[in-house]
Amino acid sequence: MKNMKIGENYSIHCYKHDGSVHRSWDEAMLLDVNKDFLVFGNKKARVNNSDGRIWYTKEPAIIFYYKDKLYNIITQFKDNGIYYYCNIASPTVLEGKVIKYIDYDLDLRVFSDGAFKILDRNEYNYHKKLMNYPKEINYIIKEELSSLIEMKKSGEFPFNRKAIEDYYELFKKIKKTGK
Repeated sequence: MKNMKIGENYSIHCYKHDGSVHRSWDEAMLLDVNKDFLVFGNKKARVNNSDGRIWYTKEPAIIFYYKDKLYNIITQFKDNGIYYYCNIASPTVLEGKVIKYIDYDLDLRVFSDGAFKILDRNEYNYHKKLMNYPKEINYIIKEELSSLIEMKKSGEFPFNRKAIEDYYELFKKIKKTGK
């Protein structure tokens, strides 16, 4: 992490518990290196799905990858406000210019009005059986989901509009000037 430079681009590789590639993004620009997390930004990133589909993200995003938490958080700047997409996932690993994590299916979606919804319970239950998730993982996943909900309810970082807007302004500045 010492050699990371603000403004550098990285790719993102998301895996499933069995080691198979689930999805990858071609770019994420480094915005901040914190002792607990890394912050990236992207806009119109190319996404490759394991089923062969290729698509591009529609809106700018600020992404938080945590070193010791079982989640990552994507903030999306949509026309009607800021949304959060929280992936229950392994802690992030960085290998060269590649961000890697294991996706554990459950997601928390937070809408611009503050309402939220837990997504993909059926996918989680299916993969839990198919890939034989260890009991410890199941316990931790549920604890982290509860923790995310509490963070959202209390407005704890990064569920803080000002912090997200500041990172977005930084992203736009670096995109424009290169620094």
